[in-house]
Amino acid sequence: MSLNEMTAIAIEGGKGPAAALKPVRAPVPQPNAGEILIRVRAAGVNRPDIVQRNGFYPPPPGAPDTLGLEAAGEVVAGAGRWKAGDRVCALLGGGGYAEYAVCDARHALPIPEGLSFEEAAGLPETVFTVFANVFEHGALKSGETLLLHGATSGIGTTAIQMAKAAGARVIATARGAAKAETARRLGADIAIDAAAEDFGAVAKAAGGVDVVLDMVGGDYFAKNLEALKTGGRIVYIASLAGAEITVPIFRIMQKRAVITGSTLRPRDADEKARLAAEVERIVWPWIAAGKVKPQVDRTFPLAEAAAAHAHLESGGHVGKVILTAG
Repeated sequence: MSLNEMTAIAIEGGKGPAAALKPVRAPVPQPNAGEILIRVRAAGVNRPDIVQRNGFYPPPPGAPDTLGLEAAGEVVAGAGRWKAGDRVCALLGGGGYAEYAVCDARHALPIPEGLSFEEAAGLPETVFTVFANVFEHGALKSGETLLLHGATSGIGTTAIQMAKAAGARVIATARGAAKAETARRLGADIAIDAAAEDFGAVAKAAGGVDVVLDMVGGDYFAKNLEALKTGGRIVYIASLAGAEITVPIFRIMQKRAVITGSTLRPRDADEKARLAAEVERIVWPWIAAGKVKPQVDRTFPLAEAAAAHAHLESGGHVGKVILTAG
């Protein structure tokens, strides 16, 4: 493998995955001061990659145009705490769909013992997102109840396990009885088939919820609010069913509700470094103890990134879709 040239996935045009994503030969990126070069062995495929492929969610200044927000592999050129040969997984501003990637040395974490590159590649974007939104913005505590939607997505499968590891009760929704059963198997205390049941009524009857993690948006908001306990928090990380909601201000006041949300990619390097340190301190011991385990749905070779996107868009996956780069 030449260290001058590599295979990467380019966005060549068109919005469908087959038209847009093509393997090309590209220069190997060169790390700047404080950055490491990683030989990518596996990379996570995420919904924001699809949004970027469709012409939205552009990379932050200085990040590569190549897709890929998380990867796992071996360090080729070290910096900070890392030396050549170290096995790491890393949060990226972009560039994961390639044989080599660079990242701020502070945004890489050691691959937990016993995990494969494929499993580790599905951790950074997902775990950082769940930790920041459920535990920091949502302030979920032991003994509280989390309601989460999209239970069998990469975010959902991770959030169920992390919330349970923290001592919380979990109510999870998914579309279809089989997916609801998967959520239950992963640890959800109550799993709701949102295609057949009124999740708001079920959650309210179960005592209500303290935190909602919502990636759906749209008409889910009214049911989220009704299920929310006084002083509860609704945290948005996406809006797959609609980005506009009607907010009943008096009801918000009555419940002393907090409505918030965030994105991960635009955060500055220092904030991502802070978040990485917190994830390593709090979540990595849960992984070591077997309380949180990455759920890999399917892997695809790097050159088949278009097929990986099509699979993710089909909605049939449970957990993470991963690209492998040898």
